Amino acid sequence: MSADITTRRAYRRTDDYTPGTPKIKVTTERLPLPLSATKVLIKVHAVALNYRDANISNGGNPWPVTPHGVIGNDAAGEVIAIGDQVKTLKVGDRVAPNTDTENLTGRETARSWLAADEDGVLADYLVYDEKVLGKLPTYLDWVQASIIPCAGVTAWSALKGAEVGQSVLIQGTGGVAMFALKLAKAAGLRVILSSSSDQKLQTVCEQFPEPPISTVNYATNANWHEDVLRHTDGVGVDIVLENGGPGTLLKSMKCTRRGGIVSQVGYLDRQKFDDALEILPLFIDRRIVLRGINAGSKADMDDLTAALTATRIKFDDIIDSIWAFDKADEALQYVWEGKQVGKVVIQI
Repeated sequence: MSADITTRRAYRRTDDYTPGTPKIKVTTERLPLPLSATKVLIKVHAVALNYRDANISNGGNPWPVTPHGVIGNDAAGEVIAIGDQVKTLKVGDRVAPNTDTENLTGRETARSWLAADEDGVLADYLVYDEKVLGKLPTYLDWVQASIIPCAGVTAWSALKGAEVGQSVLIQGTGGVAMFALKLAKAAGLRVILSSSSDQKLQTVCEQFPEPPISTVNYATNANWHEDVLRHTDGVGVDIVLENGGPGTLLKSMKCTRRGGIVSQVGYLDRQKFDDALEILPLFIDRRIVLRGINAGSKADMDDLTAALTATRIKFDDIIDSIWAFDKADEALQYVWEGKQVGKVVIQI
């Protein structure tokens, strides 16, 4: 099957940040063939977009990125050829690269983020070393499987340490948030969901009626952390999936119980960080564990895949929309405007 494949189509950033101009364009480029000893050729079937993709494409990433790089770090594909020394994979396996291709066990000191330090995955074919590839669950279709490597692993990592009956505050209704909601409900956690949109909150609550989800609108209530405290009888939540950053971290900490965990997964609110003098005493007083989440290691992805395979959780109910490959730029803009509830997926 791979004998006739020599090129691929990939979406590279234009790096033109002028409003209204295309942020990505499709290119045709040669694949690095023949495969070296431990490399794997993958036919991509679906790529899920994240806010990170839209942010990078609009020049908002807080870290340096490779000029005109390929976007995307959530994908699902099929192995169609392997190098002669590949040991862990075979033709036909369903795989995806880890978001950080240097983070295999969680103890590595280097990093290489897809779509930032190196090219991402929004292409019809990919070549990776077998060591960075994780197997995906076989019971999920390609669209559902594509949300696991970044959104899924991020949610999995953010909820680590949670126990049955504990409470979690999930900020937002995007891909990571909705994946976390699914995991939290499956794990027996009490979910409090925040959003700036009453309509989005209503939609999610109607979609997942039992057990009931408590809600908070942070746009209409400047002291939204007090609502979270009321939902938890003044104690605070056990875990926060913190997606805002400078504009929300202080209030997230104020509604975290003593000894609780704040998992910082995003930085959607880009305002100046002026709360340090208040945060530090609060951080110490409440004994809060603040941990940065950058998706996770390949071992985390393997653990998530094993857990999903055992529980057979489906994710079709958190797929916002599916787009054709030639509509990728429109899909990216849709994510940038925050219109989605759940995941936006490009089918290839």
